[in-house]
Amino acid sequence: MTKVLLIEDDGETAGEITAELADRGFEVEWSPDGLDGLARARELRPDAMIVDRLLPGMDGLTVIESLRKDQVRTPVLVLSALGAVDDRVRGLRMGGDDYLTKPFAIVELVARIEALLRRPPETRETVLRVGQLELDLIERTVKRGERKIDLLPREFRLLEYMMRRSDQLLTRAMLLEEVWNYKFVPATNLVDVHMGRVRHKVDGPGDAPMIQNVRGAGFILRAVP
Repeated sequence: MTKVLLIEDDGETAGEITAELADRGFEVEWSPDGLDGLARARELRPDAMIVDRLLPGMDGLTVIESLRKDQVRTPVLVLSALGAVDDRVRGLRMGGDDYLTKPFAIVELVARIEALLRRPPETRETVLRVGQLELDLIERTVKRGERKIDLLPREFRLLEYMMRRSDQLLTRAMLLEEVWNYKFVPATNLVDVHMGRVRHKVDGPGDAPMIQNVRGAGFILRAVP
């Protein structure tokens, strides 16, 4: 049975989540505060975790950061009433794998947990593959099917970041922080310019588009037939 650790201080919310996950066949352990939740995470090693951001005892992001420092790679869904882009980016940068803003539909939470559990475990592989797209980290080469793709260094880093997070919505703020190492979000079209170049190279004439622009939100890299 798949084990999920829920760290949530609101008893009513925790009860609803636990009941829904139990109906779907999950075994749920509940902890109402950060310190106890961190201890349980280290002891139980669950298959997935749901962590509220604001917790008594220890902040939820500190719990996640502590686990990541211990090399615990359990996928984590962060829950928070803070829905601004900067708040979501911080939650993901601290080690969260997905971020869900309160209030939320329980069915969406379940779907996100199921999606996290479907992800392959993180590895130190040297070749990344998403559909027909292949990126070799050692040789620094990229190809789609048999077609070779020439990328500039920053374009290579951008595509690598997207391939490691395929099927995830990546905001411009996330890309600026992770690919360009900005610690703030400047008023710039830097991401759009580079993304346009990468899309032109990856999605050649006659190719089904792999890089999708989600208007007003960001970009997604998806495998295509």
